[in-house]
Amino acid sequence: MQPPRKSLIDPTLRKKGIYLLPNLFTTSALFAGFYAIVQAMGGHYDFAATAIFVAMVLDGIDGRVARLTHTQSPFGAEYDSLSDMVSFGVAPALVAYVWALQGLGKLGWIGAFIFCVGAALRLARFNTKLDVADKRYFQGLPSPSAAAVVAGFVWVLDDYGIAGKDVVWLAWAVTVFSGISMVSNFRYYSFKEINMRKSIPFVALLLIILGFALLTYKPPLVLFCFFVAYALSGYVMWLLGFIKNKKTPATPE
Repeated sequence: MQPPRKSLIDPTLRKKGIYLLPNLFTTSALFAGFYAIVQAMGGHYDFAATAIFVAMVLDGIDGRVARLTHTQSPFGAEYDSLSDMVSFGVAPALVAYVWALQGLGKLGWIGAFIFCVGAALRLARFNTKLDVADKRYFQGLPSPSAAAVVAGFVWVLDDYGIAGKDVVWLAWAVTVFSGISMVSNFRYYSFKEINMRKSIPFVALLLIILGFALLTYKPPLVLFCFFVAYALSGYVMWLLGFIKNKKTPATPE
């Protein structure tokens, strides 16, 4: 009788699987990004922009679900990064290109590529500096926020019946600005220090309610204005710091 053959697969690796719940949200975010591309190719730009915002919500959920259920894994982190590249890098670039930028010829696809490569570099830098970065701030505009600026711009103008060919240069400027902001060294507040368990002033609660009311009234415009303000906040913080350093007298040696 022959002895049983040894498996070539390490039994410890065989026991390790893929956590379903957080990766299900990641897959849903990836699908939303893919859906945005398909809808843009079909000329349904409002659906495409909405899908990118849905991907943002799902991307924010998967990490929190993984931490709450203690199902973090290297596989999940890599999968999430690849999903972000599609949903917040490729999808917004292609939506902007199909909507307006293709009318510019080479300059059009160059502008779209600047956004796409900016998202790739931003994600790579984020992954490599994850353990040493200041948790209070992001270095460079986060790719979901950059995608929201581009998608929000397309959504607002489409909602008002303005065609991409009528604002082609403005669309190019918004796309390139978002792409460059992702690879900049400007700091953006991460909102990670906000503790939902702590009490807040009554005025803050009223402002939150007002924000939700405005969001339900004009979702495209409110979302676009919010993310544009956030994208500009990094430049404002840098400018204020530059002015402060200019006013501070140099200490004599």
